[in-house]
Amino acid sequence: MTEKIYSVLFLCTGNSARSILGEAILQKEGQGRFRAFSAGSQPKGEVHPLALKTLAALDYPHEGFRSKSWDEFAEQGAPEFDFIFTVCDNAAGEACPVWLGHPATAHWGIEDPAAVEGTEAEKLQAFAKAARFLKKRIDAFVNLPLSSLDKLALQAKLKEIGALEGATSGNGKG
Repeated sequence: MTEKIYSVLFLCTGNSARSILGEAILQKEGQGRFRAFSAGSQPKGEVHPLALKTLAALDYPHEGFRSKSWDEFAEQGAPEFDFIFTVCDNAAGEACPVWLGHPATAHWGIEDPAAVEGTEAEKLQAFAKAARFLKKRIDAFVNLPLSSLDKLALQAKLKEIGALEGATSGNGKG
């Protein structure tokens, strides 16, 4: 019997930094078990160059990403998601589209590295920190025994993962 491949969507407002980091990290860490996507409620239209630089430095996929609207995934023929994670507090508080399949959702808020001001080194440090926090969450997620957890237990585990080191204060409904 073939093991199920789960589809995961990372949501943020701009889809230029945190959600892109999440998509890339899960692509590698969950390869063969998960398909990762990202989108934004108000996409910036371009991926932050320091997000791509950070991914390359950490040996994660860093090409072919684009900033896109979550509307693309609410259309006919779009992937049906098993999990949706909001990674910024703004997206967590927004009214999300109705997702087919009633995916499990959780808020995994991380401070916005794109909002950091300072030197290039300080900005890169912020991106590396965000990537580290997301990797911890993704590692915990990919190691869950998904097929043996009921919906309530799974939702509780996803919420616990969202509270790991680096969590922001949002309580998202995403």
